[in-house]
Amino acid sequence: MLTALLGATGVLALLTLVPGPDMAIVTKRAVTRGRADGLRTVAGIAVGLLIWGALTVAGLAALLAASAEVYLVVKLAGAAYLCWLGLRALLRPGAEAADGRSVDGRAAGAGGAWRTGLVANVLNPKIAVFYTGLLPALAPPGLRPAVGMALLVLVHVLLTVVWLGTYVYVLSRAGRFFARPRVRRALDRTTGVVLIGFGVRVATS
Repeated sequence: MLTALLGATGVLALLTLVPGPDMAIVTKRAVTRGRADGLRTVAGIAVGLLIWGALTVAGLAALLAASAEVYLVVKLAGAAYLCWLGLRALLRPGAEAADGRSVDGRAAGAGGAWRTGLVANVLNPKIAVFYTGLLPALAPPGLRPAVGMALLVLVHVLLTVVWLGTYVYVLSRAGRFFARPRVRRALDRTTGVVLIGFGVRVATS
């Protein structure tokens, strides 16, 4: 069982390291608002994964993945949310940092960052497909399927928090570089394009 768990952890780690919308969102929040805001965004992402994990263990995520209509609605909502975040970054590059409150992230409000990460994950039906399609195959033998999948969800959440949390820390170490208005505007534009690209890909896949 331990060997199977280590193998499953390796697969989940590789999937966690692949850049996606979560990394783009965390980059945007951490650079424009500071380390604390970036970590709150990571916390929201983790809660979103836990929600999908709970739905998967309960069997509800499988129903969503099997329903083309519900899947389409959630997919389009998630795509629209990513595109909205991207457009906001493109239309107002550097605006979030213009008032100087981004140094420590406290004035931005804890709820905004947390909600951004949470909503981005809750409106991502691909997580449901990922969990319902992959976790049963990776679940360690010797455990009940629900227990095995719940364990892997916790492992995935832990890997995500460690990876994105470390990424936020690295970004914060380069805070002076990102504090330059020209760099912030360029990063906002780049992140905006990336988020819109992810949104289009989610909508068309």
